Amino acid sequence: MNTLLRIALVLVIIGAINWGLVGFFQFDLVAAVFGGQDAILSRIVYALVGISGLYAITTFFTPEKVKM
Repeated sequence: MNTLLRIALVLVIIGAINWGLVGFFQFDLVAAVFGGQDAILSRIVYALVGISGLYAITTFFTPEKVKM
């Protein structure tokens, strides 16, 4: 697994945890840490998580190497 994919998956996990917190507790961790949903840093994190999700889709189309 290459480094870019690992970073993308970490960001996807962060996004999933954030959405879980929003769904269960109505608490947006990214907004709380970076100064609200409209703060530029929050928007950057949201954008990076979204791009990472799109990049992570490529794992479905990458053939696996079979170890024997």
